[in-house]
Amino acid sequence: MPSALPRKPEPELLGERALGAYLGLALGDALGATVEFLTPREIRQQFSRQGGLHKDITGGGWLHLKPGQVTDDTTMSLALGEAILASAGQVEALASAQAFDAWMRAKPVDIGNTVRRNLVHFRRTGIPEAPESEHDAGNGAIMRALPVALATLGQEEAQVAAAFRTQAHVTHNNPLSDAGGICLTLMIQDAILGAPWTGLKARARALVTQFPEYAWENTRPQENPSGYVVHTLQAVFQAFFATDSFESCLIDVVNRGGDADTTGAILGALAGAWYGHAHIPPRWLKALDKTAATRCRDQALSLLAGSPAGR
Repeated sequence: MPSALPRKPEPELLGERALGAYLGLALGDALGATVEFLTPREIRQQFSRQGGLHKDITGGGWLHLKPGQVTDDTTMSLALGEAILASAGQVEALASAQAFDAWMRAKPVDIGNTVRRNLVHFRRTGIPEAPESEHDAGNGAIMRALPVALATLGQEEAQVAAAFRTQAHVTHNNPLSDAGGICLTLMIQDAILGAPWTGLKARARALVTQFPEYAWENTRPQENPSGYVVHTLQAVFQAFFATDSFESCLIDVVNRGGDADTTGAILGALAGAWYGHAHIPPRWLKALDKTAATRCRDQALSLLAGSPAGR
């Protein structure tokens, strides 16, 4: 576990951390997509010449991506961010649903089953909230936490939670998913605002107190994590709290395999917010798709500027 990084007074590093978070999301997505659905053993075998670790952005994977290309984790987050900016910084259900529907109509490289099903429900009914379902505890809503975290930075926690649920319920109306996503959103905000390392850990522990399913400490490493939101956050927390750099935590989580683009994207956003843009490996930044990188940079700063903390 790293000691607390030097945290300069606000607002000097708000932009640095916001950029780190959004670029981190895209980088974790691009890095993890190469090994999505592989097991840790398969990854070790495939990357035996690299010491058994996948640690560079090379593309490929089951989606046959170009090096640096991102997936739905990043593009759906960007769609949400655009909707928030078009709504004067507010997270609105109908605007979010319309943005997600337009995103799906543009034929994204990948789309989750729950997202697809509930966006079809929106098309048929015009209702921008999916029915509550115990079966919708996937990670598709929490992967979109970052735009909410940036847009609501400086608001009361209850307002942040309500904003997260508003966009989440378009596709995932589930209490377990809500709790994990709200915790993640607040942790990203904590990191951007310079909270101590112990504060982030306390936030994650509070989630476990409320929902013991999320326990990550003193448990077996979450390897080959599925799209279940609990497995996702267990892997993210284990990798984040057991490492001491942006690079090492991302390499840790994607080499666990499974839903590696999403665990990579989520941890990339959290770790990027904590370590900041300056601590992201230059070779990864250089490899990231240029259009995606530009959109992430522009949106990070625009969302931050419109937030209470950034004004």
